[in-house]
Amino acid sequence: MLKQRTLKKVVRTVGIGLHSGRKVHLTLRPAEPDTGIVYSRVDLDPPVVMPAEATRVNDTRMATTLNEGPVKISTIEHLMSAFNGLGIDNCYVDVDAPEIPIMDGSGASFVFLIQAAGIVEQFAPKRFVRVTKTVRVTEGDKWAQLEPHEGFSLAFSINFGHPAIDSTKQFTEVDFSTVDYAHSVSRARTFGFVQDVEMLRSIGLAQGGTLENAVVMDEYRVLNPEGLRSQDEFVKHKILDAMGDLYVLGHPLLARYSAHKSGHGLNNKLLRALLADPESWEWATFEKNDAPKDFSFEKVKAM
Repeated sequence: MLKQRTLKKVVRTVGIGLHSGRKVHLTLRPAEPDTGIVYSRVDLDPPVVMPAEATRVNDTRMATTLNEGPVKISTIEHLMSAFNGLGIDNCYVDVDAPEIPIMDGSGASFVFLIQAAGIVEQFAPKRFVRVTKTVRVTEGDKWAQLEPHEGFSLAFSINFGHPAIDSTKQFTEVDFSTVDYAHSVSRARTFGFVQDVEMLRSIGLAQGGTLENAVVMDEYRVLNPEGLRSQDEFVKHKILDAMGDLYVLGHPLLARYSAHKSGHGLNNKLLRALLADPESWEWATFEKNDAPKDFSFEKVKAM
């Protein structure tokens, strides 16, 4: 059977919260089969536990945020994206602040952290959510959809009307039957605009944003001295975000995701629409030799 996966050992790191600007200690711990991804605010007494679930996402302003009553953990999307891309089914995530550290603004630091911990298979079948009919959500000219596909692929198009972004690729597609997450997706960084920083900081966001953890633009150009990591970095980061947003479902998807100008809120709305229609999905497991090659994680090499 295609087995569930967790970490081999405990691993820790320290970083800055993008929105809070606070130093954050993050610990990833192995978890038993069928645990899922479970977050804990360990700075509170007693710790507040929040399993990653679509219905726990109630704040999507500039990030994906889990909450348990008034307690929250935000900016989970890049870590969740790495869990999704590396096939991690079960893990405890302990954090001592209301936010996951931003690291370099991509998923690459989390890939390195997970690979440093090591990955082990568990004697339990990996459970997939197989999409059986197309589900689509829209907001004005923005849309996102899931459609049946016996594998996992994502396609995204953007339109920001900004010269620095317009000069790069506006569409990209990632098919995990032919590429792996670590090298094709994980290094794309989050991005933002200088003119938005004052507004965001006035509402308590972007307090820790710097050129070290985001691609930043003025009205015309990218301000980071090193420039972009690739000509599709902007649209590829939207793929990275979508992979994290979708993984709060709690299980990997067998589906093709496609979207235009979608964000955290619309992605979560898509998951809720899927769950609300029992005829649109079903559970699936595989014998190892019968699994789509999209989930042959053995092909992933270290960063």
